[in-house]
Parts: sequence; C-alpha cells; structure tokens
Amino acid sequence: METKQNSALLSVEDLEVHFGPVDDPVRAVDRVDFNIFPGEIVALVGESGSGKSISALSIAKLIPQPAGRIVGGKVVFQALETLGLKDSELRKVRGDKISYIFQEPATSLNPVFTVGWQIGEAIRLHRNDVQVKPEVEKLLAAVGLPDPKRTAKSYPHELSGGMQQRAMIAMALACDPDLLVADEPTTALDVTVQKQILELLIDLREKRGLSILLITHNLGIVANVADRVYVMKSGKIVEFGETKTVLKTPQHDYTKKLLKAVPRLHSVNRQDARNV
Repeated sequence: METKQNSALLSVEDLEVHFGPVDDPVRAVDRVDFNIFPGEIVALVGESGSGKSISALSIAKLIPQPAGRIVGGKVVFQALETLGLKDSELRKVRGDKISYIFQEPATSLNPVFTVGWQIGEAIRLHRNDVQVKPEVEKLLAAVGLPDPKRTAKSYPHELSGGMQQRAMIAMALACDPDLLVADEPTTALDVTVQKQILELLIDLREKRGLSILLITHNLGIVANVADRVYVMKSGKIVEFGETKTVLKTPQHDYTKKLLKAVPRLHSVNRQDARNV
C-alpha cells in the first residue's frame, strides 16, 4: 500500500470496484492506491482488462451502472471525498475540476453537431464569465489546430483523427480543469500523430499547471512523458515508482513482460542486407 500524501491533488485509497453478481463478483479493481500531485503527469499502465480505465472512471463515479459498483475505498480530490458526493455535487466537479479525454475521438464526438458547438457546450454549462465563441477559438488555437474559426464550424467527419483528438483535448480544457484524465489518447492514431499528442499534453502541463493521469497499455510511450508510473495487473497495482526507475530496473515480472512487448526497431546486419 502506498502511503497517503496530504499534499496530493488526488489520493485514491483501497479502491474496490466489482462487476457481476454480488455473491460472485468480478473484482475489476482490487484495493488500489495511487496519488497524483499538482502539476504532475502520472501513468497508469496495464494490458486491456487490467482495471486501469475503471480505476480512472471511479474517480468521478463514472463507472457503468448497474453492472459496476464501487464497494470500498476512498477518493479524495482537493479535500473532497468524491465517492460520497451526490450527483448534483459531482456535476460541479466533472468537466469543471476533472476532465476526461477518451480513446477513439471519432466515437466520442457527436457527428451531428459542429466541433465548436460541442466545446462551447462545456463552457455554457460551467462558465458564465466568458464569451463562448472567442473562448472556443482560443482553445482550438491552444491545442494547435489551424484556422480555429474554420475548425469551430467543422463537423467531426471533416477532421482527421489527430485533429479530432486535439478537438477532444480542447473540449476537456474548456473549463480549465485541475486534473486531466487521458484514457489511451493515442491508441487510434499513427506514430507521428501519437508523438504530437503526447508533446501537446506535456506542453499543456507546463503552460497551465495541469495534473494529468495518463492511461495506457504501452510502457514505451510513458518514458518521456510521465513523472511516475503505476503498473496494474488483474485489478491490482503490482509496481509503482518514478518512471525512469521502473523502466530501468523493473522489479515485477509483469512489468518486465510489458517492457518486452514494446515494439523496437532492430538494425539489419550486413549479411541480412545482402540477402534482401
């Protein structure tokens, strides 16, 4: 168990999430602990089904119901115990203080509304101190989208996958959150665009002081992004620490296997080259 830190922006303790029958549940998250500090990027890493996304969704009580249920633990965000909040109280936290970016932006964006309208919706819900249209264009520019005025009038299908993901990030930033949860934000993108999105997240952390929880199955992408990393397997944290330490000297066999699964470029020796 990780020691609770009073200075943490987010502190998760003994989190338990079950699915299925009460008398024989699937323990999707099994007594998980992790902390995120102000201005920090933390990676939660594991294969599909390891419980990382469910852990992240539980922070704001977003797990699918009634199939899933939080049965134990504590989540403290900015001194608020979120698991004990009513829905009306949680709505002031979701999107405003904690924002999510999901994988597959094409399925997360509504195809019948313009990108600008969808970003503006979050502003209209949580902020009445700004003019919506200029703020939308400002956000689109902040995430590196060209011609923000034109992009705001575009429908999702008119944008590339990378542009759609940048639009999703702009939407998540609309209410100037303190914590950004990025759930597999680069999965559906090619390698070049993946690199651009990760660099954008780093830049946003530096410029806005954001804390970021990065959910991924790929240890390879966290090396130059995350300050610390937690490795999940079968609903449990099996290893955690500073990213450089975990990647350089992994202690758990599962972490070692994840590292071996990272694609690598291998040089072709001269004999192989002659045979090509």
